[in-house]
Amino acid sequence: MNPIYLDNNATTPMLPAVWAAMHPYAWDLPGNPASSHSVGRQARRALEDAREQIAHLLDADPDEVIFTSGATEANNLALLGLINPAPGAIATSALEHPCVLEPIRQLVKQGHRLIELPVSPQGQIEPAEWGVPEKLRLIAVMLANHETGAIQPIPELVAQTPIDTVFHCDAAAAAGKLAISFRRLDVTSLTISAHKFHGPKGVGALLVKRAARLRPLFLGGQQQQGKRPGTESVALAVGMAAALAWSIENLDANRIQLIALRRRFLEHLRAEAAPVVLNGPEDGGLPHALNLSFPGCQADALLMSLDLAGVACSTGSACSSGSLLPSPVLAAQRVPAEVLHSAMRFSLSPLLSEEDTDEAARRIVRCVNKLRHVLDTGI
Repeated sequence: MNPIYLDNNATTPMLPAVWAAMHPYAWDLPGNPASSHSVGRQARRALEDAREQIAHLLDADPDEVIFTSGATEANNLALLGLINPAPGAIATSALEHPCVLEPIRQLVKQGHRLIELPVSPQGQIEPAEWGVPEKLRLIAVMLANHETGAIQPIPELVAQTPIDTVFHCDAAAAAGKLAISFRRLDVTSLTISAHKFHGPKGVGALLVKRAARLRPLFLGGQQQQGKRPGTESVALAVGMAAALAWSIENLDANRIQLIALRRRFLEHLRAEAAPVVLNGPEDGGLPHALNLSFPGCQADALLMSLDLAGVACSTGSACSSGSLLPSPVLAAQRVPAEVLHSAMRFSLSPLLSEEDTDEAARRIVRCVNKLRHVLDTGI
């Protein structure tokens, strides 16, 4: 039985063209980009070309792009390195990824107070439902949710935010699926991660406004203006730039394909495995993402059954996949208990065909109906 991969919000398969772009810098050009000899200068040029390409694709300036090891580091660097240390308020929500929420918990321990942003049942922050507190030091709101695909109203929230407040936006789930303009979003900082858009694992970027004062997390080098010391991986940076370029160049075609695949997949499940509850936007969210509940099933049992049937999916964030607790994202949306405990995350890819998603849907239907039968009859 061929496995069908429907967990692209956890990670995506790397494109052959991305590996081809990386290969020379992984094998043939060993130079350290900080070295002054010709081999080092070649590495430096490739690194800066990648930085310039990423900046162009995200409508930023090259000196606003800082390479990191991924979204976790980038989010930590932004949240811990940009905030005014004087105690004040931090606004965020339970919709955020753990690599945003955990640094914020550390800041709260240091004396900041936490303001919970209001969340709608559809998984979106409600700008009209909150008042900006005094001494708001930081607001952290993702561009799109990694579990439900809901897109957040960043422009409305930015318009409400005082000019001296840091606004951090985690765009790891959105990059490569949405057109992103760092300049037009007008946030202080923004995070991307290459392995979320068919690039290599182990590399991401933090975009930071030139005027922002960023304190480094690490000490011991002057790379990247001292903001992120350590020898950069040229091959990974080149791979991230190549993957982002492919994603942006094919954005419209991929979006059309993914919307059609998502609709067909959802219609099949609704017809053959009812009741099915959609925990997120029907339309208008990320085009590849679906969070579905199957009342009458337990998510952990269904996940195991689907794995045995050759369908790779998840119950939530991959970074929390070892947890048996229900999704904090869905809990914030106030979904009923039976819906909460039967929720599964499916995330598609433009590398999938209709045949792939049709076969995945058939396998899911069989697993769901079998589990419901066992629950109903005990057999």
